[in-house]
Amino acid sequence: MDNNTIEKEFMNDIQLRGWSKWTLKSCKYTLNTFKEAIKEKPFPDVDNNDLKQFLIFLKMRKGRNGEISLETLRKHINNLSSFYEFLEDEEYIIKSPVPKFRRKYLSKTLRNGSNGQKRQIIDLSQMRILIGSILDPQDRAMYTLLAKTGVRAQELMSIDISDMSLDDLSITLKPTGKRKIMMVFFDFETKNLLRRWVDMRGEIASKEEKALFVTNNGTRMSHTILNKRLKIYAELVGLHDPESTDLEKRFTTHCFRHFFTTNLLNSGMPRDYVKELRGDSRSETIDIYNHILPGELKRAYLQHIPRFNI
Repeated sequence: MDNNTIEKEFMNDIQLRGWSKWTLKSCKYTLNTFKEAIKEKPFPDVDNNDLKQFLIFLKMRKGRNGEISLETLRKHINNLSSFYEFLEDEEYIIKSPVPKFRRKYLSKTLRNGSNGQKRQIIDLSQMRILIGSILDPQDRAMYTLLAKTGVRAQELMSIDISDMSLDDLSITLKPTGKRKIMMVFFDFETKNLLRRWVDMRGEIASKEEKALFVTNNGTRMSHTILNKRLKIYAELVGLHDPESTDLEKRFTTHCFRHFFTTNLLNSGMPRDYVKELRGDSRSETIDIYNHILPGELKRAYLQHIPRFNI
């Protein structure tokens, strides 16, 4: 079977599984780039050398700041991993070559950042200053939600109004292939910000737009605008240096996820509860049998999540 047919099957499969349109588009872009790198070699015949060639190909591509960003590299490898999991499930291949390749060539890079750099982790007082400096109702609600839930930027942008329950203090996320638990919680402080934004949203959003967060044009929030606005706010309070290539001097949407995780662990929340709230997969056999009831998880969340006093 040719690559285009296999690719079409994969795209149909992840669409049936309810993955967001942003993930579909991202996977499509990765596979097109991958085909270019391996020069149309059949997908099932790809080996470790082809994956190395793909990595070299990616690193040679120019990004906005010269070299390819860590986030872009991460997305490509994650998308490729999902694709080869599909090939394995459909028995096109015996075993995916991506996990072994990732452990050998990419694990340290994806965990710590390029050249072993670590991401910036800010404390509660710094987060309060950042959120407190944001006056726009949507932006304040949007970045507070990132900090209070630990969701990824892609997950945030995929949220529709119908996914959110202000009464239940919860949001049901769209599947992306990364997150295993779809429900996340927010506190009463965040509820007030979200309600304030929803009351104003109708003045900006297009009539048929379902997205919770929108651009000034009334359409679903984009990754470019989300990051652009954040960097402006973070730079104003001294958390982001636009001229630096050091990850510890830059502030991105992923820093919210680090803040969320670090603060919950430091507050004494059990690690298995934090993993559940992050949507992480259960890595050990015992975890599969250790069920945490949603009500119990929500109570623990409300007890441990920090207040921003806004």
